[in-house]
Parts: sequence; C-alpha cells; structure tokens
Amino acid sequence: MSTETGRVVIVTGGSRGLGAGIVQSYLDSGDLVATCARSRTDEVARWQDDPATADRLLFSEVDLSDRPATTAFVNEVIERWDHVDVLVNNAGVARDGILGMSRDEDIDLVIDLNIKGTLHITRQVSRRMLARGSGHIVNISSIVGLSGYRGLAVYSSTKAALDGMTRSLARELGSRGIYVNSVAPGYLRTEMSHGLDEDQLQQIVRRTPAGRLGEPQDIARIVQFLTAPENDYITGQVIVADGGLTA
Repeated sequence: MSTETGRVVIVTGGSRGLGAGIVQSYLDSGDLVATCARSRTDEVARWQDDPATADRLLFSEVDLSDRPATTAFVNEVIERWDHVDVLVNNAGVARDGILGMSRDEDIDLVIDLNIKGTLHITRQVSRRMLARGSGHIVNISSIVGLSGYRGLAVYSSTKAALDGMTRSLARELGSRGIYVNSVAPGYLRTEMSHGLDEDQLQQIVRRTPAGRLGEPQDIARIVQFLTAPENDYITGQVIVADGGLTA
C-alpha cells in the first residue's frame, strides 16, 4: 500500500533511548515510521495504543544479526508502505572491557550487530532507494569511533567502521539522489550512560563546554535536518554532536 502523505522512515533500534527519541521526532513530523528492536518496550506500547500514532507505526521484534528476519522486516515495510525514504541506522550494542580479556562471543556479538547487521539492512533498503532514485541514510556512530576510549576497543572499531561506510556509500549513491551521513553523539542521558556512576558523569559534564550531557532530542534534530527532503547537497559527512567535548 502506498501513501500520499508523510515520509516512510525506518529507524533501527527504536524501542528505547536515542532510538525512541528519533522515532518520536518522525512521528511528531507526521511521518510513517517502521522500527525494529530485539524486544518490545513500554514506549512501543504507548505508540501502538495512541490513536494519533498507531496507524503510522510499524514495530517488529528483530535482531539485526538475524539476516532472514531483517530481510523479512524490510519486505514488510515495502508491502505496507511501498517504499522507504529514510533509513536511520541506530541499533547497536556495546560490551566494555580490556580487549585482551574480551570473550570471543562478546566480540562477535558487537561486530555482528553493529557492523554486519547494519550493512545488511542498508543493502536491503538502498536497493529500494536506487530503484526510486532518492533517499537519505543516516548512521548513528559515536565520538568513541573518532577519539577512542579505554575499554571500548571493539565498540569503537564498529563505530569507526560506520563512518567509513558513510563516506564510501556517499560516493556510491550520491549520483543517484541518495545522501548518506553519520551523526556521532557524545555522552547522552540514556541507558547507554547508566553504567557510569555520578562522579564519572559529573566529570564528563565539567569537561563539556555546553555544560551538560546530551539528550535524545539533541541528536534527533540533527537527524531530521540531514534527512529533510531539502537536503540534496550534504553527504559523506560525520556530524559530531557532543556539546564541544572533543573540540
């Protein structure tokens, strides 16, 4: 079924935290949003129960490292809404610890989801965008992919890989009207920062020129800007949004 109003947007990992903030921003803009995550949350239930958003939301429990399930999810979006205008690759997982002591299964988990899963869904969606000759893709990376962080060698590697993917895809797809960018957030006030104690969080705040941690809406606004239909020139860029922490 095609639609005449609103963009068709896929946001991976949209059930909580930053992903949920990005989903909410597109729903607030009147768009049609498909999102997937490994589990359903109260936030998803709220969208599904709200008459203002229920008909514009498609949620599937999908682990992006499961390729057949990911392909089925993309096909479901196409069957329901005919095409995809925007893909936001937000899903990711972190396992901290010194690399020399890391378990093989933890390394595989992070790489399989953050890199392989993202590459697979982007391949599936970009094929549809190529057929239409238009689209926007945003990869959510991280400042740790740019500067590194002790105990996050594997996670940092995957986020740096996303930025490399952004640059290459921008060159591959730009002539076909498809624009690809990364957003690299700093420390956000989401569950991803819950592993830090209050002293660590305050130390980060003191080192941040903006004087605070980021909020999901800070990143969602940048994603909206990069994926606006009017953006037909910015591509292949990594937009750092960290309150000046890495300045």
